[in-house]
Amino acid sequence: MKSVLKHIIAKNKKEENDYKLARQAEIENPRTTDARRDFLKKTALGGIAMTGMMGLGIEDTIAQTTSKVSRMSAPSDLKITDMRYALTNVMGGTAIIKIETNQGIYGLGEVRDAADVRYALFLKSRILGENPCNVEKIFKSIRQFGGPARQAGGVCGVEMALWDICGKAYNVPAWQLLGGRYRDKVRLYADTPEAGSPEEQKRLIEYRTKDQGYTWLKMDVSIGELRGKPGTVVNGKFWENERGVLAQWGDRRNLMSYGNTMHPFTQIQITEKGLDDLAQIVENVRNMVGYEIPISTDHYGHFDLNNGIRLAKKLDKYRLAWFEDMVPWQYHEQWRTITDAIETPTTTGEDIYLLQDFKPLIENRSVDIIHPDLASSGGLLETKRIGDYAEEYGIAMAMHQAGTPVSFMSNVHCAAATQNFLALEHHSVDVPWWEDLVTTVGGYKMIDKGFATVPLTAPGLGIELNEDVVKEHLHPTDKSFFKSTKEWDELRSHDRTYS
Repeated sequence: MKSVLKHIIAKNKKEENDYKLARQAEIENPRTTDARRDFLKKTALGGIAMTGMMGLGIEDTIAQTTSKVSRMSAPSDLKITDMRYALTNVMGGTAIIKIETNQGIYGLGEVRDAADVRYALFLKSRILGENPCNVEKIFKSIRQFGGPARQAGGVCGVEMALWDICGKAYNVPAWQLLGGRYRDKVRLYADTPEAGSPEEQKRLIEYRTKDQGYTWLKMDVSIGELRGKPGTVVNGKFWENERGVLAQWGDRRNLMSYGNTMHPFTQIQITEKGLDDLAQIVENVRNMVGYEIPISTDHYGHFDLNNGIRLAKKLDKYRLAWFEDMVPWQYHEQWRTITDAIETPTTTGEDIYLLQDFKPLIENRSVDIIHPDLASSGGLLETKRIGDYAEEYGIAMAMHQAGTPVSFMSNVHCAAATQNFLALEHHSVDVPWWEDLVTTVGGYKMIDKGFATVPLTAPGLGIELNEDVVKEHLHPTDKSFFKSTKEWDELRSHDRTYS
C-alpha cells in the first residue's frame, strides 16, 4: 500500500509541476488578457484532491504537493526582494520603478518628473526584506531621505509602489486602503494651448474643451510675453541671458542667473503698460473660453510680492480660478499678505515635502487652496493627510501632476479618497503615446472627456505596464529596461536620527 501511495504522490507532484509550467507559459504569453493572467497568478495552489482521497491528512497532502508552489495570497508573508527602474521620455526623463516581492506580486512607483532615479535606488537597501504592506512603517523609516521638490522623488515613488503591492495582495483598489472614496471620477485641468494667432488659439481651445472635454484650464501669464516690448519691465535687461530672455527655469551653469534667484531678490518691476499687455492676454483667452470654465494661472516670472499684488489686482476682474506660486512657498507670511490683498484665490505647494511644511500655510490661512504634487509631498497617504488637515481650516486642495500614468493614477486614488479635492493637473494631454504606456486592469478608460476614471474593482493602482510601448519611449540617456540593480543592495550606513 505504501508503494502505491508513493507512486500516486509522485505522479501527482509531476502533474502539479506540469500544470505550473503550463500556467506560467500562459501567464507569459502576450496574448493572455490581464484578467486571465491575474486569475492564473492567484490560483497557484492546486492538485491536492487525489492525494487527499487516498487517505493522507490534509496537512501532509498540502506539504507534499505544494512544497515548491508560490503562495500568491499571503500578505503577512510578503517580503521585498528587488527594486528596478525604467527611465521614460516623459517630461524630459521620468523614471518608473518596480518593487518586487517573494510572491511574484510587484508594485509600480514613479520618481518625480526630471528627478534623478538614484533618489529611489538609494533607498533599496533600506527596504529589502521588509513586508511591503507595512506602508506607513516603511515610509517613516525612509522619509528622512526626502526633501523639497524633486528631492522627494525617491521616497514618494517607493510609497506609491507599496500601495500598489498592498492593494494587489488584498485584492482592493488603493483608494479603499486610504479609507474609501468620495467620487467615481476625478476632474482634470489641462494647459491652455498657445498659438501664433488668436484664430489658431481659439481653434485649439475649442479642441481642448469641446473635443477633449476638459472643464478646467490653466494658462501662463508670464513677463516673458513682454519680451521686446519697450517700457513694460523695469530692471529686466540686467537679468536677461545671452538670448535676451528672462529664463525663469534657471541655469545650472550660472548660479547667479535670473531663474536661480528667488522672487523677492530680483527687483524686477512691471510697468502699467506691462500690466495692460498681460491683462489683454488674459482677456483674449477669457473671451475665447467664456465664464463657465475655470482658468487657473501660473508662471508669472520672478518679481516680488508688491508686483504680484499689482498684477493680481489688474486681473481680478477676469474671475480666475487661482494665482499659483507668485512667490516661493517658503515665504508663508508674504503669501498671507498677497492673499489678504486680492480677490482671486491663491495657491502653492507643488514643491512642499510632508504635512509639516504645509502647516504654516494652512494654519495662517496664507493661501486659499493648497496644491501638492503627490510625487513630492510624500505619496498617497501623506497627501491625503495634507488634504484632510487643510479641510479642517476650510481650505480646498488641487493637485499638481506632470508625470507618467503611474503617478497620475496614484493621484487619482488619493483624489478619490479626499473630500476637499478640486481638480488634478494632466500635463501630457497632447502626448499621443502617453496613455498607452500602461493598460488598465479590467479595461476601464483611464481618461474620459476631461475626467479620470476611479477604478472601482481593479486592485492596487489599477494599471499594468505596456512594456512594448515603454521600451519605445525610453529616455535616450538610459535605454536600460528594469535591469539588475544589485549594486544598490548593500546598506552602508546607520540611519537613526536620534541617540
